[in-house]
Amino acid sequence: MTSPAPALTTPDPSGASPHGRGRAVRVLAVLCGAALAAAAFGVVTWVSRSVASGDTADAAVGEAGEDPLDVSWGRPAVDADGLVRASGVRVTQVVVTGGGGLVDLRYQVVDPDTANALHDPATPPALVDEDTGLVVHDLFMHHAHSGPFHAGVTYYLVFDNPNGWIHPGSVVSVLLGDAQVEHVVVE
Repeated sequence: MTSPAPALTTPDPSGASPHGRGRAVRVLAVLCGAALAAAAFGVVTWVSRSVASGDTADAAVGEAGEDPLDVSWGRPAVDADGLVRASGVRVTQVVVTGGGGLVDLRYQVVDPDTANALHDPATPPALVDEDTGLVVHDLFMHHAHSGPFHAGVTYYLVFDNPNGWIHPGSVVSVLLGDAQVEHVVVE
């Protein structure tokens, strides 16, 4: 005995499943996708408005409720040679990068033993905008050099720059170790 041949069915041109749910499932998927896109847009808009309204100002001057002057932001002002004597480093470049959202500070180590003062938590590195007095000190991704310094090597610190407060042409004081160099023009 031979078994009967399976019945051939032709697909429904409307794309509906034999149970009539194919179109409904596709409509539901499109609606869910649209709802997710709207939610993502809402989050982006909310974050953008928070930044524009200045809610991120704490990133530039300290955590909420913290007086930024509790950390030693005021340090003895020195010239470039004085920074080498006080902190063992020479500032080589301060430049805005990352579409204006970051400030890249480059410094070269002259005296590794003296440069170890840069690791002191009581004197964290910072930039002070001389026009506004704004202190920018949060490091991008909290990254800072942590090992021993080597003479002649150029190191970097990348600061978050909320709202692009520091911009090319800004004049800043660079705080490194227990000293600060004033009147540094940002590139």
